[in-house]
Amino acid sequence: MRTSLFSFLVLILVSCSKTKEEKLPILGYREVVAKEIDGKKVADTVYHAIAEFEFVNQDSVLVNNTTFDGKIYVADFFFTSCRTICPKMKTQMLRVYDSIQSMSDVLILSHTIDPEHDTVALLHDFAERLGVSSAKWHFVTGEQDKIFQIAQTSYFATAMADATEPDGFIHSGAFLLIDKERRIRGKYDGTLEEDVNRLIVDIKRLRKEYGE
Repeated sequence: MRTSLFSFLVLILVSCSKTKEEKLPILGYREVVAKEIDGKKVADTVYHAIAEFEFVNQDSVLVNNTTFDGKIYVADFFFTSCRTICPKMKTQMLRVYDSIQSMSDVLILSHTIDPEHDTVALLHDFAERLGVSSAKWHFVTGEQDKIFQIAQTSYFATAMADATEPDGFIHSGAFLLIDKERRIRGKYDGTLEEDVNRLIVDIKRLRKEYGE
C-alpha cells in the first residue's frame, strides 16, 4: 500500500514538473485565411505584426526590420526633453537593459517623437550619459510622421504633437514586448516598477518559446 502511494505521489510530481508554462498571448487583430497545403485547403490565422520601418540610431546606423531578424525586442516612445513620464520610463528601461545583458537575442528600440530636437548627435550623447551600448539599445530618429504612424498603427501606442501639453507632445509610457515574428506579446506601463518586473519575467518566458 505504501509503495503504491509513493509511486502515485512520484507520478504527480513528475507530471507537474512537465507541465508547460502557458505561452504569452499574441496581441492585436488577427485574421483567419484559407491556404492550400499538400493540395488541401486549411484555415490559418494571420496575426498583427509590426510594419516595415527604417530609422537611424545614435551611431548614424540605419535600423530597420532586418536589424531585429531573429530577435526579441522591447519598444517604447520618448523624447529627451520630456519632463513628465520619460524620466521614470528611462529608469525602468535601464532595469530592462541590465536584465538582458547576457541575452544575445534580446534588444531595446526607443523611438524619439521629437526628431527636430533629438538629432543623431544628441541621441548619441544621451545614450553615452546613460552608459548603454547600441549593440543592445537603439535610440532612433526619423521623419516625425512615420514615427507617429508606426506608434499608433503598429504598436498601438499614443504618440502625437499636442500644444496643450507642457512639453508639446503626448505619448504613452508603454513598453511593448515584440517576438521574433514581429508580433506584440505584451504591453506594460513603463512608469510602474511592478509592471516592468512582469516584463522582465515575460522576456524570459518568451525566450523559452524559442528554446532559449
